[in-house]
Amino acid sequence: MIDLASELTALRQAGLYRQRRLLSGPQGVRPRIDGRERLAFCSNDYLGLAAHPAVIEALRDGAVRDGVGSGASHLITGHHQAHAALEDALAAFLGRERVLLFSTGYMANLGVIQALCGRGDQLLADRLNHASLLDGAQLSQARLRRYPHADTDRLKTMLGSTHRSAGQSAGGHLIVSDGVFSMDGDLAPIPALATIANATGATLMIDDAHGIGILGAQGRGSLEHLGFDGADAQTAVPVLIGTLGKALGTVGAFVAGSAELIEYLIQRARSYLYTTALPPALARASLAALRIAAHEHERRDQLHRLIARFRAGAETLGLTLADSPTPIQPLMAGDIDTALRWSQFLEDNGILVTAIRPPTVPQGTARLRITFSAAHQTGDVDRLLETLARLPKRRSKKQQQQPAALLDH
Repeated sequence: MIDLASELTALRQAGLYRQRRLLSGPQGVRPRIDGRERLAFCSNDYLGLAAHPAVIEALRDGAVRDGVGSGASHLITGHHQAHAALEDALAAFLGRERVLLFSTGYMANLGVIQALCGRGDQLLADRLNHASLLDGAQLSQARLRRYPHADTDRLKTMLGSTHRSAGQSAGGHLIVSDGVFSMDGDLAPIPALATIANATGATLMIDDAHGIGILGAQGRGSLEHLGFDGADAQTAVPVLIGTLGKALGTVGAFVAGSAELIEYLIQRARSYLYTTALPPALARASLAALRIAAHEHERRDQLHRLIARFRAGAETLGLTLADSPTPIQPLMAGDIDTALRWSQFLEDNGILVTAIRPPTVPQGTARLRITFSAAHQTGDVDRLLETLARLPKRRSKKQQQQPAALLDH
């Protein structure tokens, strides 16, 4: 058994101890956190839908109509008309044959990878993939090989060195990548990944949790942004993962693909089979959020205007940002101590941006993960830039004696 006290002490000493904050009231760009209102740039509520009146009304009406709990898994008595309606709407929005709902994005990635891969298969994953993709790979018992971030040449070399063995399951090779990388905000080289998958007979799976609803003229995500759509998108990326808890502002996740894929996952994805279905009322709220995301293009337009304004201002200030066209704008600090000091300085000035530290990101790449919402205003961006212009460069003796304790991922 792990020595819990010693481990906790070690985390504190290394600046890696994490603490929860207490939110009161609705999610938003000015949440009340630990009893104080702050201007927040750290939520994934990219379109500002988490507290949208139409989404709230759909949730309330759904609870009155359908109750609160779903009562069972989808394959017992838990699969509701509201779930089916949401699956159909998501499939139509993305141009896929079918969609399957999961209770969380983590469960979707675990369930899909475990169902598609097994012992003897090869799973090739970007080194900066989300933890759920890594955990799904390990759960599947496939041979996991991780290629350097976005290095398609290395991926081709690795695939060229793999050989299908006798008894290897039908899955063969599965290439898995985020569409938008959650800590860097950059996009996966999906066209190159699709070409490699096609040439080698591998299957390509993309987790576009941070792209769907945000990127592309219609908000269909990274694939649309990169020029794929409709049948071409499904051919290039047969397995597409999305979430309801980011741009759509609710909770849950889904996999989109062919009818055959979805039917197979219903039979084999353990995290789908053996868990209680999402409450029907949440499905109705998600359906309302999807309608808004699909039709109110001005929300995406506003979001991208804010991103452009911030990046232009950061360049003027000489700040080091990652190359990201998305709402995720990491400000690189490097060491843990600097990231914590910067986060504390912002909080002291009424702005909440969390410090991201290892193991969430590699050693030496601690950062502030600044994220934007369509609910922000230009004045909010200007206030953030003005405060960033005054970031401390060195620790004072007083600061050394009072290390910050911050929320992190």
